[in-house]
Amino acid sequence: MSSDKRPISVLIAAMGGEGGGVLTDWIVKAAEDAGVLVQSTSIPGVAQRTGATTYYVEIFPVLSSELDGDSPVFALYPLAGNIDLMIASELLEAARAVQNGFVSPNRTTLIASSHRVYTIDERSDMADGRLDEARLRNTIMELSRFAVLDDLKSLSEKAGSVLNAVILGAVAATSVITLVQKENFISAIRAGGKAVESNLAGFEVGFQLVENLKKSISVDQSFDSDKGLLKGGPITELRPEILGNFPVPKPVQEIIQYGIQRVISFQDKNYAELYAGRVERVCKVDSGNDKILTKELARQLALRMTYEDVIRVAQLKTDPERTNKVREEVRASPNEPVRVIEYLKPGVEELCSILPGVFARPLLRWSNRKNLTDKLHIGLTINSSSISGFLVLWLLARLRFVRRFSYRFREEQKLIDSWLDHVCAAGIRSNELALGIVSSARLIKGYGDTHRRGLNNYRIIEEKLIEPTLEGQITVEESILKINEAVELALSDPGGTALKS
Repeated sequence: MSSDKRPISVLIAAMGGEGGGVLTDWIVKAAEDAGVLVQSTSIPGVAQRTGATTYYVEIFPVLSSELDGDSPVFALYPLAGNIDLMIASELLEAARAVQNGFVSPNRTTLIASSHRVYTIDERSDMADGRLDEARLRNTIMELSRFAVLDDLKSLSEKAGSVLNAVILGAVAATSVITLVQKENFISAIRAGGKAVESNLAGFEVGFQLVENLKKSISVDQSFDSDKGLLKGGPITELRPEILGNFPVPKPVQEIIQYGIQRVISFQDKNYAELYAGRVERVCKVDSGNDKILTKELARQLALRMTYEDVIRVAQLKTDPERTNKVREEVRASPNEPVRVIEYLKPGVEELCSILPGVFARPLLRWSNRKNLTDKLHIGLTINSSSISGFLVLWLLARLRFVRRFSYRFREEQKLIDSWLDHVCAAGIRSNELALGIVSSARLIKGYGDTHRRGLNNYRIIEEKLIEPTLEGQITVEESILKINEAVELALSDPGGTALKS
């Protein structure tokens, strides 16, 4: 036996219920079927809370028949910088593996699903607490020798299979585990004896995914041959008739494209042209090479222009993707009926949001004067899985054409234009100041009392900090610090009273 041979190390990070143990068993059985020695251990965890359950496998890349009675010594635990194949069932788990030093640019092949399962901290944040997925991706790509990043969960669902089967196919196609061939992995699935056909279907999807990535390396300009990095998938081209022609980096293009799609879905193409024109206006004062100001503005603007009204709620509730998601969550079989009851509680503000201003303004003044704004609500239950219930929501969602004449639409546009005026005026002085004003729009969200509190907090910041700064009464440096502090203070106070004190 050659003394320079060392075991191939495989580390698997999977959350509960994602089949990490089954995946490990398949890899072990495949290695045994190929006639090589293998050892596996596991370390239980608590998924997204303090770390995934990890499984560690070592495979000796020499046929057992050629060892001449010698036995390799296997390790029980993974070591940082010593992993050949890193597998993660979710994007953040892959990033955690990188952070912990298990992924090396000169050694580690990484296979991970790019979908997210949000942590408790991300879900409970008062604002958008999600981690920057683009940053996670870039870090993973830069620090691995070869990375396979795709939404493997969606691929498995389309194939009628499970996530771990698709991952196993990707493992087989990377050929990191030498001497273990595709047929050995297939034999391992068959030996398991459970859901064999669906698992084989998922396996083939994962295998072909990596095969196609390998073929694209020679023609994909985003491939770095020195480091062996495969940079993400293609980005949808921007629509020039809507967006116009101003240069921004690809990450910014992607955000703008998503914004365009969201705005079109909310209203129409003309509304998307308004969105693009507003983005272009800020881009012209964005002095940064990375266009971070433009990127954040594009994101916040898309959210503000697609505010929640009863039409939007009906549109989302009748979206086919939502129906499919509900069926997946309750694990309904294809022919099994699912009954969905919508609990709605529209009030005066929701009604006024879609009425013309001539009717909405006096009605709002009357309800405020009588202190009835938060009291006049109608409790409704609608069976959206029935024909009549779905038809009610479907017809409501088709009222988009009246939105342009509604009170709230026109009020929102005035607020947005005023906000953009401040951003552009600040951008001429300081990109950081403009970015702080853009970020303050995080306060304005939702509807009803949540929207009122957020808007009131924004107006306090606008009156006491933004406008005095633009008038020269407060220095730019002082204002940047105070605006950021005020936004964080408002977000940390659900009652909406912190800025008033």
